[in-house]
Amino acid sequence: MPFATHERERLLAAHGVGPTVIARLEQIGYHTFADLAQATPADINAQIAAMLGTTCWRNSPQARTAIANAIAVAQAQSPNTSSKKSSIIR
Repeated sequence: MPFATHERERLLAAHGVGPTVIARLEQIGYHTFADLAQATPADINAQIAAMLGTTCWRNSPQARTAIANAIAVAQAQSPNTSSKKSSIIR
């Protein structure tokens, strides 16, 4: 089950987050802001890198920024994460 349309639109508005980033998140099992808001960028980047069999998602500053921004968007929209909000990186 993919992200809901309104969540996808918010993710796409974040710096560095495009359709490929969203597809990778969905491929490793993230389908809602509630789930994504609980994750850490390092964990997600490592999971994507392992899934693809490459280190680029773990080592790339652009990939790390995109995932951090996706998590920040999810945290800003998820009421249960108010104490752990992240800042969007430009």
